[in-house]
Amino acid sequence: MSIQSHLQELKRRHAALDQELDRELARPATNDGRVAELKRKKLVLKEQILKLDDSKTVH
Repeated sequence: MSIQSHLQELKRRHAALDQELDRELARPATNDGRVAELKRKKLVLKEQILKLDDSKTVH
């Protein structure tokens, strides 16, 4: 998998988590544990995206 395609996949997964987080927050009985889990996953993906973006510009 090329860096560009991997980066696109990470961005797609980040957007999907963002939508899932929005749905969870819109629920009347929001599960705080689930919200925290989704936010952690988004942060991990964001860090991976930034790392790949940085490595892409260096090369």
